[in-house]
Amino acid sequence: MSDRLYFRQLLAGLDFAVGDLVAEQMVNLVYAVGDRETGEVLLVDPAYRPHELVELVEADGMRVTGVLATHYHADHVGGSLAGQHEIAGIVELLEKTDVPVHVQGDEAEWVTKRTGVGADALVEHESGDLVRVGEIDVTLIHTPGHTPGSQCLLVQGRLISGDTLFLDGCGRTDLPGSDPEEMYRTLTQRLSGVSDDTVLFPGHLYSADPSAPMGDVRRHNRALVPASAEQWLAMFAR
Repeated sequence: MSDRLYFRQLLAGLDFAVGDLVAEQMVNLVYAVGDRETGEVLLVDPAYRPHELVELVEADGMRVTGVLATHYHADHVGGSLAGQHEIAGIVELLEKTDVPVHVQGDEAEWVTKRTGVGADALVEHESGDLVRVGEIDVTLIHTPGHTPGSQCLLVQGRLISGDTLFLDGCGRTDLPGSDPEEMYRTLTQRLSGVSDDTVLFPGHLYSADPSAPMGDVRRHNRALVPASAEQWLAMFAR
């Protein structure tokens, strides 16, 4: 791991968006990934109060130069949450700072439709693409299942997984765009190359610990226990 890597995990409702009851209930985790030497930083899934996230990294002497979106849901990129709550996100962030928003290609239409952000603000990617922030490379891994264009982000021994994989369990597969068979392939194939010593950083604080080595996750996560697709679908397809 490089000493120049800037990496922060921020809990909505505690580290920012304090007093926002929706943020406190949803326990989203937002990430800042950057290069300490160049001062550039990418925000991962900046929702709720994006201006506060900008201020937090600026207080560290960093400046936001881009956004990485793991998937299109409102609690990650902003928009309407179940038609009941409007959450600020990338649209409000772009009003403050004009930066590119990096998304997986299959997710772009969903992001524009749900947030209202213009397609010209999005940079579409394929699995395996690199997004560079300063001299730090972030590898994008297409991990469909929770949504068509969900992606995980691999940077220097850390895997930011959004709602694809949690320390215990995985993302829901009963929402618009979800696909349980794709989720099974993601968990058993697309993420199989991630080493056991890579540390998993999920999109929500659904467990006592905020992160854990993939080796521990593979041993204890109930979503990774089934030995066949049939068993997995019987347990988790809903």
